[in-house]
Amino acid sequence: MASATLSATAHVSTNPFTSSTVSTRANKFRPVRCALSPQNWRESRRLVSISLSLALSHLLFSPDHAVAGGVFDKYVKRKKLDPLEAYVSPVILTQLQIKDLEKTLEDDQPQFATCRSLLRSGPAASLRVNIRAVAQYASDSGDGKTASTSVDQCLRALEELDNLLLRATRNDPGASVNSMKTQTNTALNALDSLLKTVPSDVLDKGKVAANSYRRSLENADVDISDPELKELQSIL
Repeated sequence: MASATLSATAHVSTNPFTSSTVSTRANKFRPVRCALSPQNWRESRRLVSISLSLALSHLLFSPDHAVAGGVFDKYVKRKKLDPLEAYVSPVILTQLQIKDLEKTLEDDQPQFATCRSLLRSGPAASLRVNIRAVAQYASDSGDGKTASTSVDQCLRALEELDNLLLRATRNDPGASVNSMKTQTNTALNALDSLLKTVPSDVLDKGKVAANSYRRSLENADVDISDPELKELQSIL
């Protein structure tokens, strides 16, 4: 009879780890566990392992995580650096490049856009890599704190200088030449402090190579057959 039909209530589970069940008022709700088969369980573990590997690869090899000092450093072998000499000469050349920029700021009408380009060309373009490599050598010899502070000061000063130059190209009256010179001085002093951590013989050799390279750019009569000068040219 229609009036005597059994009244039933359906229960649908919203938990993704349990299956849906249906019960009546006469029966208690009994959840049923869905267990993975051994084959599916092994496949799930394999997928998780692949996902973790990809995630770690992204962290370790993306530029933002390539600097020494990250959380994975003690688990991952550090990339072998080139000899210290390979970084010192470009850092000295960048110093000279910043001094050139400082001189251009003394013109009656400084070309701020050109100054910004100067920070992104030549040896200055690879300054971040070079000073961090020098700092790593300093850290290995016990001068890590001084070197790290110098690197941070230099990069902050150049970042602020670049920002001031950009504002100046937009005719911002707050971007004064004096404030730009303050930042160049800070960057130059920081580089001086960093280079003091370099052994004197390596530093002297780097200065000679850097000056020779500068003369080769300014004077076509300079002999560029010197092996050290050729090596520096290949680095830059």
